[in-house]
Amino acid sequence: MLFSSVTFLFLFLPVVLAVYYIVPDKGKNPVLLAASILFYAWGEPVYVVLMILSIILNYFCGRDIDQKADDPAKAKRSMIFAVAVNVLILGFFKYYGFLLDTLNSVLPSDIPYRELPLPIGISFYTFQSLSYIVDIYRKNVKPQNNILYFALYISMFPQLIAGPIVRYIDIEEQLVKRRISAVRLGQGAMIFIRGLAKKVILANMTGEIFEQISAVSASRLSVVAAWLGCISYAFQIYFDFSGYSDMAVGLGKMFGFEFRKNFDYPYISQSISEFWRRWHISLSTWFREYVYIPLGGNRCSAARNIINLMIVWTLTGMWHGAAWNFIAWGLYYGVLLVMEKYVWGAAVDRLPKAVRHIYALVLVMIGWVFFFSPSIGYALRYLAAMFGGGAGLADSGTWFIILSHWLLYLLAVLGSTKAGYALLRAVTGSSARGRVSVSTIIVYFGMFFIAVAFLVTDTFNPFLYFRF
Repeated sequence: MLFSSVTFLFLFLPVVLAVYYIVPDKGKNPVLLAASILFYAWGEPVYVVLMILSIILNYFCGRDIDQKADDPAKAKRSMIFAVAVNVLILGFFKYYGFLLDTLNSVLPSDIPYRELPLPIGISFYTFQSLSYIVDIYRKNVKPQNNILYFALYISMFPQLIAGPIVRYIDIEEQLVKRRISAVRLGQGAMIFIRGLAKKVILANMTGEIFEQISAVSASRLSVVAAWLGCISYAFQIYFDFSGYSDMAVGLGKMFGFEFRKNFDYPYISQSISEFWRRWHISLSTWFREYVYIPLGGNRCSAARNIINLMIVWTLTGMWHGAAWNFIAWGLYYGVLLVMEKYVWGAAVDRLPKAVRHIYALVLVMIGWVFFFSPSIGYALRYLAAMFGGGAGLADSGTWFIILSHWLLYLLAVLGSTKAGYALLRAVTGSSARGRVSVSTIIVYFGMFFIAVAFLVTDTFNPFLYFRF
């Protein structure tokens, strides 16, 4: 079930909210847990069993590690066991097909296998489980004694299928006690509506243009067409994922939870390092805390630091997908970050602000080509088209798309910057203290009904991060 679906908006969410607010405080967690399991089972009736088994495994492993805290060697063995099992489960479902395809391509034999659909959200809830296990081992948190509370942490439907990746330490107290009110419900609804509009209007519309352009052979694309396709994808994936993250944050607030933001206007960045401080913040934070720093981080020699960075970014690429283009995408960013840190970073910092911004955007656009390409070969052909190796400089069809969709791209540019939100607040008359005026209500209801109209009339409503 998608947040951006009529079933969710007009059936699932209203019923769950009504029951949640009616029941007494002690019944709210069970209601939210039952709703979360139903939400997951709606689209994954078989794999809900896998998620429940993951919950049981990590609940008891966490308690076992805590019980062995006085014996560091035993606690470490228990932690390694729990981490290994989680990684093996994730690796089996996400990478075994990729591994066998790779072996079949290099070996004379053909190893048959049955392709399994990837369980939705497995990357997100596995990373949450891993952070919980490691934090208990580090004695940063105590294990949750109530298995229903722990199950809610892992399966909570607002952030289950697409994040943000929520660390247990951030919501430990909220699982036991949290504040709900009409004001927080309204604030959460506003955040949700902004995310819904970003997803349904901006992401879906720019996504349709990208699909139209990418359907053309890369060798037949003009330079302008290739760049327009890449820019359209950049807007699609940003508004798709950040919109879904906003909806998750908004839903969390409606149920009394505070989730940290997952995006901070990444396209205003002036370096690749800054871009990754602003894009998918929860994932970057997770890799920093649980991979980069344990490897030694930057408190080591330059050579070792470079190795650490390349390991982290190889794993980041693999997290996004079991394909060589994702690995190439991760390595690409690893190399860029190494170069910014050790080679040209200081020189870039001395450039004018506008030049730094262009530098970052061009490199990010090149990265998206590796991300959306079905193969590395296609990515290289598409990049060639972007830089003059296709069918000329421009074509009439591309200019028609630009002229007929100029307002869409203007809204996308505004929505990618702080100016967009400032303009929205100015239009609605919202105050810095969050005062809600009549115009605010009218504008947000208008955004909601326009988004619903798009949902009803348009069949193009993918969610890109479902496959991750």
